[in-house]
Amino acid sequence: MGKSDYLGAFEELVLLAVARLGEDGYGMTLRTEIQERTGRDVSIGSVYSTLERLEAKQLVVSREGDPTPVRGGRARRHFQVAPDGVRALQNSRAASERMWEGLDLGAADRA
Repeated sequence: MGKSDYLGAFEELVLLAVARLGEDGYGMTLRTEIQERTGRDVSIGSVYSTLERLEAKQLVVSREGDPTPVRGGRARRHFQVAPDGVRALQNSRAASERMWEGLDLGAADRA
């Protein structure tokens, strides 16, 4: 695995939100999903810049939805996890589980 094969922490959160929301995943719903599940205040700009990066890495794919009057006739861009994104999430989860395996944080407090 090269350096670009690893997910950053926020990339992982965005990719997980895309996976959770399926076809309903667009900027604001993704932002809301991350905020509700993590309690973390997330800017819409950071979500969009991360989505662009994930799309450049071919971890997500996007499609334009239909224009809506609510958005002044503009269309939403919907995102879905690409097969490489699924593999990246699986690899990230496996690496995290290996790091947690056998770890006793209570032992660190006693040192």
